[in-house]
Amino acid sequence: MEELCHFINGQRVKGTSGRFSDVMNPATGEVQGRVPLASVEELNAAVAQAAEAQKAWATTNPQRRARVMMAFGALINTHMDELAELVSREHGKTLPDGRGDVQRGLEVIEVCMGAPHMLKGEYTDNGGPGIDLYSMRQPLGVVAGITPFNFPAMIPLWKMGPALVSGNAMILKPSERCPSTSLRLAELLKEAGLPDGVLQVINGDKEVVDAILDNDTVQAVGFVGSTPIAQYIYGRAATNGKRAQCFGGAKNHMIIMPDADLDKAADALVGAGFGAAGERCMAISVAVPVGQATADALVERLVPRVEALKVGPYTGGADVDYGPVITAQAKARIDGLVASGVDQGAKLLVDGRNFSLQGYENGFFVGPSYFDHVTPDMEIYKEEIFGPVLSQVRADTYEDALNLVIDNPYGNGTAIFTADGDTARDFAHRVNVGMVGINFPIPVPLSYHTFGGWKKSAFGDLNQYGPDAFRFYTKTKTVTARWFSGIKDGGEFNFKPMD
Repeated sequence: MEELCHFINGQRVKGTSGRFSDVMNPATGEVQGRVPLASVEELNAAVAQAAEAQKAWATTNPQRRARVMMAFGALINTHMDELAELVSREHGKTLPDGRGDVQRGLEVIEVCMGAPHMLKGEYTDNGGPGIDLYSMRQPLGVVAGITPFNFPAMIPLWKMGPALVSGNAMILKPSERCPSTSLRLAELLKEAGLPDGVLQVINGDKEVVDAILDNDTVQAVGFVGSTPIAQYIYGRAATNGKRAQCFGGAKNHMIIMPDADLDKAADALVGAGFGAAGERCMAISVAVPVGQATADALVERLVPRVEALKVGPYTGGADVDYGPVITAQAKARIDGLVASGVDQGAKLLVDGRNFSLQGYENGFFVGPSYFDHVTPDMEIYKEEIFGPVLSQVRADTYEDALNLVIDNPYGNGTAIFTADGDTARDFAHRVNVGMVGINFPIPVPLSYHTFGGWKKSAFGDLNQYGPDAFRFYTKTKTVTARWFSGIKDGGEFNFKPMD
């Protein structure tokens, strides 16, 4: 069994708290490692060391900081397969999904290579008589990232790249369920030239999260996870005077209009709904066909596609569509929600409960489930299931479908499939959701835009990556300068104020 560590001052360091958490193999249900859970004292010491290291890093010019990102990006490419293996081994997702996890994080690092442009200030010449004004972006100091289990590479990279290249030091608290990828990324960053102490990876649970939120040196916190925890972290961070961007849960709808290509819509729903076992905040979990004929035709296409999905371990080869969920508790919760859908009157067309895989009977595998005739009062509609479950809610009209999305308390992502440009444009303008796909099921923006939801899916004013990330991790200082004219007389200047 592997004994994991923290990463402090450029090296792996054993924990001293005496507390540990098991790291599971989701495919077998076996413990494959132990990760230390830091104490408040360990966290505070790491923050103090990071604050000291940040002083020199902040004075390093942006171009040199960007070169570290260039070298880091090259190392990620070199170690892509190794990193994907780490992701898949602890999370359970397939190796293609693991590589995708790393790749989407790498794309943010690639944007960070252009940080000198993103960190430029503004200048106004002669804003008044002899007066010039200019602004500069400066780092906050020490910031923190608290990241979830479902993307062990992507979201840590989304956090650390913009924060570090902006001149900050970072405390990264990865999920204790999937810590190994963050530790390896920290080693690669050191190899790329990041000074020791500028990135500290501290493993822990709620105790260390609260210590981060209460530490006066930590100036900002970024979080991704469930909505209740996002709201808790945002509130406590704000109370303590910190910046916070906290991203929570989702209930993402995809509207299918009568004029849509239903085969493409069905393929999109299978990939978006069941990929990565549904453990994605951008997963499509609700299909909304408009009109009974559309709904019936969609059922005919979806049922055989869902039934054909192959569930297995990440070592099972290229034909495995998705792997296990993260814990036994997650599996039990998903099965319970599926049972509640049946009890409350939804029609279960494909039943993924009681799934068992020969040789992996103790793994946390959940078969795919597909419901029809779901209504908004049902638990399977109201809850973020975070599993391989697709619910179909039938809508009579486009307005009914649109209002279903508008009225939902979450606002992370949504999509519409249609051949009509006017309908698509109307949907994009009126829907109150942060990320919108048109004939595109998972509308995660490219890394030079920005990622973020609305309503109960996000707390804070600025989004992840893209231009917003550089605004979040820097503060603006504006200088108003006036110089007085001088007349040289006898080798010296006699200064006279200007009128």
